[in-house]
Amino acid sequence: MNNILVHKHLIVRAEVKNPPVDEVVLTEWFKKFIEEIGMKVMLGPYVKYSHMIGNRDITGAAIIETSHIVMHVWDEPDPALLQFDVYSYGEFDPETICNKIKKDFNTTKIEYKFLDREHDLKEIYKISFLKSNN
Repeated sequence: MNNILVHKHLIVRAEVKNPPVDEVVLTEWFKKFIEEIGMKVMLGPYVKYSHMIGNRDITGAAIIETSHIVMHVWDEPDPALLQFDVYSYGEFDPETICNKIKKDFNTTKIEYKFLDREHDLKEIYKISFLKSNN
């Protein structure tokens, strides 16, 4: 196996006051986000909004050169619920990703787990923190 591969998986759960609800806006956000974290798009991003009552959400996904990125946002609850995954066998910084989510979507709560999937599902670390709306 190539030692350059690192197999890291970031799982984020956030409660947000400014959820994305527009397909074009979230598509552009994905493109910019992927570039900002030093990744390259292979396919997508693909974004679709579901109008199903009780499960109204927007979902975005992109295949990146080093794996994938997926976001689901349910906008019916207040605050909205955002679930976000980045899986990559390339290096990335989970703090950079969480800070971007906090800034762009106005989080009231954000928590994440960062897993090493190289050999097991070893938790590298997890963080939970609240952001005041004041």
